[in-house]
Amino acid sequence: MDTGTHVVMGIAIGGIATLDPVVSQSSITQEAVVIATIVGSQAPDIDTLLKLKNNATYIRNHRGLTHSAPAIFLWSLLISGTIYLFIPNADWFHLWLWTFIAVFFHVFVDIFNGYGTQALRPFTKKWIALGSINTFDPFIFVMHMIGIALWLFGFHAGYTFITIYILLTVYYLLNLWFQYKVRKRVRETIDEVEEIIFNPTIQFRKWTLAIRTKTHYYVVRVNKETLEILDRFVRVPLPEDDAMNAAKKDPNIEAFLYFSPIYRWEKVQFEDHIEVRFIDLRYRSKQYYPFVAVVHLDENYHILRSYTGWIFSEKRLKKKLEMLTKV
Repeated sequence: MDTGTHVVMGIAIGGIATLDPVVSQSSITQEAVVIATIVGSQAPDIDTLLKLKNNATYIRNHRGLTHSAPAIFLWSLLISGTIYLFIPNADWFHLWLWTFIAVFFHVFVDIFNGYGTQALRPFTKKWIALGSINTFDPFIFVMHMIGIALWLFGFHAGYTFITIYILLTVYYLLNLWFQYKVRKRVRETIDEVEEIIFNPTIQFRKWTLAIRTKTHYYVVRVNKETLEILDRFVRVPLPEDDAMNAAKKDPNIEAFLYFSPIYRWEKVQFEDHIEVRFIDLRYRSKQYYPFVAVVHLDENYHILRSYTGWIFSEKRLKKKLEMLTKV
């Protein structure tokens, strides 16, 4: 989820913690727990700082180790232990317990996005992305804001947020049910489907799908259960030639291929360089696929420049590449 949603979720978990008798009977413990749940709801996304290094490092690692099973325990121990140093009169076990819940919940809800997480590391590096809820869902955010407002107006925080979370659980289950019906509809419409990847929008029951069949890739817009095929591409294996082999060794291309499960590629010979481009088919915006990886090679297949990330126009991509040189 986005940062704002994780913040309000941290506040909500802090509110639910007031149902814990140990927390509710101690204002000191309650204060420490609320701080911990807010911090814990943000902690796994500290890997966003990797953007400061470069996009390739960020793409390979975001929602990776910091969202893994061992990290949930490490974050909860680190956060609760640090807060306990400053608030030693708080009940440490319950402080740790609610911190753990906040961190776990952060990782859990991220699984429902299209981006997903590597939550099962170190057992597997597979990306787990259910694709049923957008990174920012207006309904989820507004429900949390209503809960926070009711808390400020004197309603019991625990019962308020428990009620809201019951409603949100129904909302999540409805999204999964409608998603199941869409999967069924896709398999009835398109032959030999091997994989369906959902990219949810902020609108209820609207998705963009990237579909792999034995022979083609499809990009499909879904409105409720109505399917609209936007693009269809023939699946072409990566060639085993010198240009492609050199391109795949570039860090930006490696990061893209590590992260993107459904993509197409292009290779174009220009006067002074060869361009190899990879296009992620999961993301489509106004007839453009903005998540790409591009590398330019000279005639001897040495890398001149490369880039991976989000670019929303060819003009912007050209300008970006002109500014880059291989480090």
